[in-house]
Amino acid sequence: MASHSVDPAAPDEPYLAFWRERHLCTLTTLRPDGSPHVVPVGVTYDPGTRTARVITGGSSAKAGHVRAAGPEGARVAVCQVDGRRWATLEGRAHVRTEPERVAEAERRYAERYERKPSPNPARVVIEIAVERALGHG
Repeated sequence: MASHSVDPAAPDEPYLAFWRERHLCTLTTLRPDGSPHVVPVGVTYDPGTRTARVITGGSSAKAGHVRAAGPEGARVAVCQVDGRRWATLEGRAHVRTEPERVAEAERRYAERYERKPSPNPARVVIEIAVERALGHG
């Protein structure tokens, strides 16, 4: 894995492999007062479209923070750590409710985390348009 800055559209194979391994991640969103809200999540990353995805309930605080940012999207970061290895994806997030987008996010989650997510009729997907990738391995 490259050290620090990584091309989010063309990451090297060790960086991609790290994002395919089963790791708990964190999502950082900003509350209306500007303070960070950091929560554990599962994340999938598609470098071909420069998209990271987080599935969550539609009424979660993280979804609310993203919605509150308005049409330009919320500035967010997702990060995972394993010992000295770490990887962060930063970008603008939007909450998506379209059934096909939620289903695609669930499929990717099941692939990475080797388990189908529990049924949740209120599920949404937070899609992050990745603008910057960082890491060290």
